[in-house]
Amino acid sequence: MRIVVTDTVYPDFLAQLYGENPEQVRAPYEEQLTTLLEATFGTSDAYTSGLREQGHEAINLIVDCEPLQLAWARERGLTGLASRFGLRLPIRLPMTVRASMLETIARAQISAFDPDVVFIHNMHSMSNRGLDRLRAEGRYLVSQMASILPGPEVYRRYDLLLSSFHHFVRRFRAEGVDSEYFPLAFYDRVHSRLAAKGVSTEPSSERPIGLSFIGGIDPRVHPETEMLERIVTRLPIQVWGYGIEQLPDDSPIRACHRGVPWGLDMYGILASSKITLNRHGAIAEGQANNMRLFEATGAGAALLTESAWNLEELFEPGLEVLAYEDEDDLVEKAERLLADDDERLGVATAGQRRTLSQHTYRERMAELSAMLEERVPRPVAAA
Repeated sequence: MRIVVTDTVYPDFLAQLYGENPEQVRAPYEEQLTTLLEATFGTSDAYTSGLREQGHEAINLIVDCEPLQLAWARERGLTGLASRFGLRLPIRLPMTVRASMLETIARAQISAFDPDVVFIHNMHSMSNRGLDRLRAEGRYLVSQMASILPGPEVYRRYDLLLSSFHHFVRRFRAEGVDSEYFPLAFYDRVHSRLAAKGVSTEPSSERPIGLSFIGGIDPRVHPETEMLERIVTRLPIQVWGYGIEQLPDDSPIRACHRGVPWGLDMYGILASSKITLNRHGAIAEGQANNMRLFEATGAGAALLTESAWNLEELFEPGLEVLAYEDEDDLVEKAERLLADDDERLGVATAGQRRTLSQHTYRERMAELSAMLEERVPRPVAAA
């Protein structure tokens, strides 16, 4: 089966990556793509590497990276498109025109590969018209969603919707859309990529950060930041995350804020942390689901996360992760782990073992492959 996996990345991540590697703007497409994937933002090449292990042909497209997409267009002689797009595009063209050009390139890339399946990570990255064209070409459309949904006029255009939220799966099925529960996972190539930078993910390794938190801290998006502001006055915690500019000048988070890490830099912080704190937004409706569950445990940190009705589906609370009931319980458990290296190391080791045995993208891609094999019709061989 031929599968295209499309993804998007954050503008701030791209600004940092290309700011640190300005020569990449003019680099060949494959070189830029390799640099982007090895930076390990989001799921990186976890899906495609896992699907290839299952015997499929699979490629990555990062459809909102302008220098990358321009390079692809130039190398294939789409000079008219590239010249209209231009390297100074953010100044020269309105956002709607830029989005249209990026989508035009993405559709050309999909057409060139001629896949059976198009897996679109970001539902907002393709217009309804673009989705309709892909369906008219006979592509089987799949997406994974565990964030704010677009309208049903968008998600009903997909053949299969995956989600790490049980309530999303129920909703999609109730609306007549094929859907499956599909937890997130850890990309085990992170270990070798960190090792190449001299960073160990062994739970027993030297971990200079006692307690960390990584995540969004913009209170307009994350109202739970209010609790974090109280936590930082009670615990010796270091905070990384975007949104600091939206906090008041007297926010106690400012004193322990250490910046905004992306990709491997984020994993490096987790691998340098003895304990890391996790939380979920209101959209989770009390479920444990987010990527930090697997990123933290995979990187060998002891995870302290909220109690959730489904947490036992993923980890054994008290053995593989510690779950807190409220703010006071969080503080008590964090202080206990900080004071007891044996307990902390036991939790971190058991949590990492569980993640590497059951919650890697290698495991998930075997599940996804089986789903697709059941659903995607085989092309009829020529007589």
